[in-house]
Amino acid sequence: MPQARFLLHGVNAQFKGNQNWVEKRNDLPYEADGMVVKVNPIAFQRELGTVAHEPRWAIAYKFPAIQGTTRLVDIGVNVGRTGSLNPYAILEPVQVGGVVISQAALHNEEDIHRKDIRIGDVVVVQRAGEVIPEIVGPVKSRRTGEEKIFVMPSRCPVCGSEVIKPEGEAMHRCTNAACPSQALERIKHFVSRGAMDIDGVGEKLCQALFEAGLVKDVADLYYLTKEQLLGLERMADKSVSNVLNSIEGSKNRPLSRIIFALGILHVGEEYAELLAENFSSIGDLAKASQEDLLSLPSIGPKIADSIVAFFRQERNRQIIEKLRKAAVRLEREKVEEAKPEELPLAGLEFVLTGKLESFTRPEAEAKIKALGGKAGSDVTKETSYLIVGADPGSKLAKAQKLGIKALSETEFLKLLNQNTSSF
Repeated sequence: MPQARFLLHGVNAQFKGNQNWVEKRNDLPYEADGMVVKVNPIAFQRELGTVAHEPRWAIAYKFPAIQGTTRLVDIGVNVGRTGSLNPYAILEPVQVGGVVISQAALHNEEDIHRKDIRIGDVVVVQRAGEVIPEIVGPVKSRRTGEEKIFVMPSRCPVCGSEVIKPEGEAMHRCTNAACPSQALERIKHFVSRGAMDIDGVGEKLCQALFEAGLVKDVADLYYLTKEQLLGLERMADKSVSNVLNSIEGSKNRPLSRIIFALGILHVGEEYAELLAENFSSIGDLAKASQEDLLSLPSIGPKIADSIVAFFRQERNRQIIEKLRKAAVRLEREKVEEAKPEELPLAGLEFVLTGKLESFTRPEAEAKIKALGGKAGSDVTKETSYLIVGADPGSKLAKAQKLGIKALSETEFLKLLNQNTSSF
């Protein structure tokens, strides 16, 4: 794909260049949502270095979002995995930035009222970050007086249970933990990339399994048989084998991933990592009191209450027991106790560049540290190996210049599996 590049001298020239490309964006032979501004001299790049996972010598400049106008036909409501009622806009189809938009996120009732969006309004829509459609606001000058103010339903649109708005929250929630929509969304969340990352089990297959009654909760995934999957539409021998292998392979995910995958209200990936560092198993976490949880950094009463409430529910305890019986690992990965200097990667420093398929960056760094190695953030003369994933950055060129050996992801996985430093 052709790339647009240009060299400018000075900050003022850069500002003018940014505006120039905002005006030229529609002339490009592809969709673009912005540009990357870099310090050009390599010597300056090296001097500036990097912070966390980003270079100090480069920054993204996002173009203003492309907007369009259309009519808001209605506001629908779906139910998320934690019971949240999520309103969304049903629009007359409109093309914005080369994409036809017929729906847009509305976040919550407070946001709708803050923007004074009403059913029947002509509204301004845009693709936030050139990806997610959103409503900017209504065109009030085009109102006829027939527009309707949206009111969140008092009963769940899926199961009919009571809807509440917890104090201090913007979201309304369905009170029925057994709500079918919540159950399906929990399954979708469980298999997703940030959670158990079960390849081949996407949203459509989750829906089919749920509607067929084969998977009623996340633990049921581990009891699926070849015959059951073959009975589903568009599932042949090869695809069934791939799905079953992916499910089997997910049984040994890190403890933080299983905590996140369980879908505990208010517990995202960062809190899951924190909990996995402080509790050795799901069993230990389930026994934790509010006081135990509040003693952890950044855990407040709302999150502590949510965790305690999750493990008190009989339904959740049954799911965890089913996962245990299916041989899903619910504990921290066991590493044989050894002196730091005796661990296989002792004395070696690894730096990562690009995106790995098998691990997130924190997971890969944790694997290195568990085997006695050091995870560095930048390539230096002390770096032993550079692990190279997809779309590597400038670290690769720097490593080549310094004569540092690069390992592919496959070689890195082989190193971990061999559990030895002789490679």
